[in-house]
Amino acid sequence: MRNMAEHNKIGIRGEAIAADHLSERSYTILEKNWRSGRLEVDIIARKGNTLIVAEVKTRTGSFVENLTEAVNRRKQQLLIRAANAYVCKYNLDVDVRFDIITVVFEEGSFRVTHIENAFYPPVRS
Repeated sequence: MRNMAEHNKIGIRGEAIAADHLSERSYTILEKNWRSGRLEVDIIARKGNTLIVAEVKTRTGSFVENLTEAVNRRKQQLLIRAANAYVCKYNLDVDVRFDIITVVFEEGSFRVTHIENAFYPPVRS
């Protein structure tokens, strides 16, 4: 079992790789590890008039999980609240998209998977 310090280092490295992945695809990185109270977003980026709220999941080895299940409903609710706080704080008029980026380290290399529109906020009637 890995110790917590190693686990945190892997997570930080994964977030840096995810930010580079977005930058290479013409996204502008606005924030990394943005906080509002207890809410946190790994990466907030912008492309055109769309604000991207990205959750980064970093894994090692052959650990496999369904990427759409990597962020459960509770985590989705927290990300939606954080996105609302960010949009309100900066008085933005943008579309908001929620993405999941996974970075899997295996045998000295890594693989990045980027799921755009990984989930949608519930529509209130």
